Amino acid sequence: MSYRILVTGGAGYLGSILVPELLAAGHSVTVLDNFMFRQNSLAHCAADPKFDVVRGDVRDEALMAGLLKEADVVIPLAALVGAPLCKQDQVGATTTNRDAQLALIKALSPNQRVLMPITNSGYGIGESGKFCTEETPLRPISLYGVHKVEVEKAALDRGNSVSFRLATVFGMAPRMRIDLLVNDFTHRAVNDRFVVLFESHFKRNYIHVRDVARVFMHALNNFESMAGRPYNVGLSDANLSKKELCAKIKEHLPDFVYLDAPIGEDPDKRDYIVSNERIESTGFKPAHSLDMGIRELIKGYRMIRNSVYSNV
Repeated sequence: MSYRILVTGGAGYLGSILVPELLAAGHSVTVLDNFMFRQNSLAHCAADPKFDVVRGDVRDEALMAGLLKEADVVIPLAALVGAPLCKQDQVGATTTNRDAQLALIKALSPNQRVLMPITNSGYGIGESGKFCTEETPLRPISLYGVHKVEVEKAALDRGNSVSFRLATVFGMAPRMRIDLLVNDFTHRAVNDRFVVLFESHFKRNYIHVRDVARVFMHALNNFESMAGRPYNVGLSDANLSKKELCAKIKEHLPDFVYLDAPIGEDPDKRDYIVSNERIESTGFKPAHSLDMGIRELIKGYRMIRNSVYSNV
């Protein structure tokens, strides 16, 4: 079955991978994006008659009302993503990540379906050795996490929605982000050959950007059985500390050196391990390992040299 799908923020890091997949599956896709990073990441989609693009802002309620009327499914990717960017622009983060999302949810008709990207950073600081499941209390410690948790509740309360608590994403994309942890550390390993770690024991989970696109496709095809619930989405064999991540990168780049800082601390205090059992029980399995992603990034960084590929 084909759907009319509205993807806000569809020209971003995830959207630049997801939108072509949706089109290849036969869906009609309209992308709303403000192109704040001056990207042309969907240029290769312009020839597809089922693709349309609107330059605009998700906070424009009149514009959104017109676009929503034509959509069977909404995938709200538009956001100021990540704690550093949200700290830098708190007003923009609040109006985009929370207010616009809540307005979008309120404007939907009951029969419209929503696939909502959230973040597993809502778990904040977990208990040592204890996996966070979807039943674990949410304790976000960043503005980004706080807004995402609030939006997830509103989406699930309305019904006809699926939310994904995404692990830290990695991998190459047409609208690249170097600031994400695996992408960042691999970039440093390729170009600087060293990194200094603050609080290197902090753990988190990881997932390839193409597997994030795959989980959206999976939910689109299994919506009835998955609706109304949140799902952790990550690699079950990649609940790694920053030091363990560096050791994995060093397997591919033996000259890479990583050191613990004798003083100082990481402003990002997230530290948790995550269970992905619920999403796996639906039949979804990631197809891209951490090793595959690191090898991919090494090749990608032979092409990318400058710092325009980040969010801050």
